[in-house]
Amino acid sequence: MENGLTPARKTSMLAVMTAAAVATNYLLIGVVNVKFMDLIVFTGGYLYGSVFGATLGALIWLVYGTVNPYGFNLLTLAATILGELLYGVAGGTLRGGLRIKAGWSPDLRLGVAGFLLTFVYDLFTNVVSAYVAGIPVSVALISGVPFAIVHELSNAVFFAVGLPPLLQAIRSMIHFDE
Repeated sequence: MENGLTPARKTSMLAVMTAAAVATNYLLIGVVNVKFMDLIVFTGGYLYGSVFGATLGALIWLVYGTVNPYGFNLLTLAATILGELLYGVAGGTLRGGLRIKAGWSPDLRLGVAGFLLTFVYDLFTNVVSAYVAGIPVSVALISGVPFAIVHELSNAVFFAVGLPPLLQAIRSMIHFDE
């Protein structure tokens, strides 16, 4: 039993977290660059390791990226999947050294982590999007600034305020019968 989960429970948790992220993505489809997905992927990595988190991120994008009202592009999908892996791997990497107190108390360290991870994600995906659209990278980066700021700040808040109670809720759900 790895990380307190049997293989069946781990697979179930992967499915539930994927469904939760995809559902909230569609729920927030009209709010550009504000999604709970990155928080959920980081949480999966933090709780169950980098491989779990990376797999979670890839599964979410395979669904959301292919059945998306904004359209589909294979190169963009590959870039968003690759970028999303960053959150899951970072969650798994930080779980050994980053102790998070359960509860409703905001944690500035988590906000900074969310902001920095999202900055890297936005930079990477905007560069790929420039190549896909056939526009200069500088134009893509400059025109993407307002969207990036919204994405980075919302993730900073979600990570700082939402991660501790989300971890507590998932832990209590998984261990409810133990």
